Amino acid sequence: MSDLINFKIDGISVEAKRGETILNVARRHDIYIPTMCYISKTTPCASCRMCVVEASGVDGFVLSCNTPPTKGIEITTNTPELERERTNIMKLYDVNHPLECGVCDKSGECDLQNKTLEFNVSRQNFSARDQSKGVKEWGLINYDESLCILCEKCVHVCNEVIGDDAIDIEFGGYSSRIIPKNSDVLDCTFCGECIAVCPVGALISSNFKYSANAWELSQVPATCAHCSGGCPLEYETRHTSINGDDSIYRVKNNFEYTSLCGAGRFGFDFDNKNVSDKVAFLRAKEALMSAKAIRFSSMITNEEAHILNLLKQKLGIKLFNEDARKYQEFMNSYSSISSKLHHSGSLDAIKQADAAIIIGSKVATDNPAVRYALTTAAKHNGAKIVYAHPIEDVLMQNTITQLMKYEVGTEEGVMALLANAILADVELSQSERAFFDDLDLGYLGAESNIGEEEFDLMMKSFTRAQNRVLIIGSDIISHKRSKNIAKLAAMIEKYSSFSLVVIPNDVNTLGVSLICDLDLDENIDSVVGYNAKGDFTISSVGSADFYVGALNQQEGTFVSVDNRVLPTNVALSYEGYTLNDLAVACGIKARNTVDYTDELDKKAGFKAVEFDKLQNFLSKDGEDNRGYILDEIMCEAYGELEEIEDLPEFNGTIIYHSNPVLQFNAYTNKTKQLEKDITLRGSAQFAAAAKISDGDKIEMTFNSKTLQREFKLDSDLKGTIALNPTFDGTLDSSRYRFEKTKIVRVV
Repeated sequence: MSDLINFKIDGISVEAKRGETILNVARRHDIYIPTMCYISKTTPCASCRMCVVEASGVDGFVLSCNTPPTKGIEITTNTPELERERTNIMKLYDVNHPLECGVCDKSGECDLQNKTLEFNVSRQNFSARDQSKGVKEWGLINYDESLCILCEKCVHVCNEVIGDDAIDIEFGGYSSRIIPKNSDVLDCTFCGECIAVCPVGALISSNFKYSANAWELSQVPATCAHCSGGCPLEYETRHTSINGDDSIYRVKNNFEYTSLCGAGRFGFDFDNKNVSDKVAFLRAKEALMSAKAIRFSSMITNEEAHILNLLKQKLGIKLFNEDARKYQEFMNSYSSISSKLHHSGSLDAIKQADAAIIIGSKVATDNPAVRYALTTAAKHNGAKIVYAHPIEDVLMQNTITQLMKYEVGTEEGVMALLANAILADVELSQSERAFFDDLDLGYLGAESNIGEEEFDLMMKSFTRAQNRVLIIGSDIISHKRSKNIAKLAAMIEKYSSFSLVVIPNDVNTLGVSLICDLDLDENIDSVVGYNAKGDFTISSVGSADFYVGALNQQEGTFVSVDNRVLPTNVALSYEGYTLNDLAVACGIKARNTVDYTDELDKKAGFKAVEFDKLQNFLSKDGEDNRGYILDEIMCEAYGELEEIEDLPEFNGTIIYHSNPVLQFNAYTNKTKQLEKDITLRGSAQFAAAAKISDGDKIEMTFNSKTLQREFKLDSDLKGTIALNPTFDGTLDSSRYRFEKTKIVRVV
């Protein structure tokens, strides 16, 4: 039986896949049907009725947004009757709608404004008694009730894509409005996606309000610089005054198909305004020429990473980046079993999944793009999602179907148990099957605190699943037994229907790991720090000996969690020096930074594509045409599974290095709009165990490191694990994220 349905739209023969709606097919064939409430990435809101069409043999009008076609049906999208119906709908939308276009932030890009003109509604034909409708100030977001047309886009996207489920409609006829759900104030992650999808000026950025007109702003396509999700965005810039410099006024995204977290949307003002002079340049050159090593972060482009590798070869020095080195080690171990350089999964694979396991990541704050993909899978596919982690995450409660709460440090044992359950009926080699036969399942279950019944429940829920994905987080990558865990993950991918996604810790951890020849970080002198600590620091954030441009002041490429090489562009100019200028001064052949784009290592999967020839757009159907996917590189499978080590015990008070919502790194820490909570957050149980109280100034000691924080009670947390942020630069984010700690109150 064919999955294709043949029918006609406006006399044109078209085909629909099963599950597609009339509107989907029309859009794919460039046949225009007006909408007000429809967005491609959610289920149809079906509230505006603008998308009505006529169907042969059907009385009345049909909603094209949620109606699938039947074989042979003939659809008509434009008749005098349809025009009249849509015009009357627009007249009703315009009832008492405030005529504030002159000061409305949506003016110039407002769907209501556009369609009022499209359907020639030149006056307000109807009226209703005015209601008292005010402006609600919800932190980063403002809501103007009087401008709201109740299209429900914001409600759908908040629930079905983001997973916050933080807003709802309070029905009351003409006085209906959007309200915070089950709360007096808006309690959400402030991603701002509701602002993006709002077709009018009802939901807006409080910071952007009255600051610029839409038509005054220039759009610069770029890639978000905060996590490895590789989310596409546009920096919108304008002169601050007639003779002023350009400034970023806001960030937008193609909300039909993509989403942004709040850091991407509101954390854009991290550009470096410090500019070094010639004297500082000469000092930086001298520091590099006499250095024993360069320590750098993964908040750099692929081209900068390539330049650092050239400096290593030219100067005979070492390169330190523990974040990328650990990821490199993990993937090398993975490759020794899988015979592949790159993992097979992607964000799209997660969105399309009907079964998913995520282990070793507090994913809602580690990588929102992965969270949104999981939410989409759960809401649209009914995906069964297993969340394996020592900490319950309230932000994932609307998405997950099963929590596997294992003991801290037992990730190797948990992965062995997962692999054993998934591969139980799979044909393996004699040595591979012997590994699983020799597992002490009772010991692993007892020490990890995950019983056999939990794996039985998981496998039962996955019975009918066709698209399965395993997601590995940074807790695993930084674990002391990460190499063997990588082999277990590779076994699952190799011998089962699971695809694998490995989440890099930083924006370009993956790119750096593929490009740079990295050394184990050592405690030596004469280290130059590049966006990292060193005896001489070169940085785009904070205080430095020599300044360079930030990632919104550079062009270049990143490698995302999708193994996709993505271009980013200059939003704001930088008048100072670049890393490439220093490299040229140190004897590297003179060229522009992006001239290295087509020279990135082909053995790592990069392609010989010049920067200016990289595509950077989404198609009308949402297909991602940005950059390119890394070539798959096959390699030798020489690895063997190692015996599982005794699982460690973490007793007493434990801290987990985890950033709060919307904070990732030094860039987000620098921005003005994002909240900067640098407290240690823990439960009442943790406070009792540590003998501290809410508001106490405390001192933590772990692994010869001492750190002072204020303690804050968090009612969403349970148990004796507290959350400690790293975005303020007090700790290296590449370390294993759970640590035993001694805590004392500072008097």
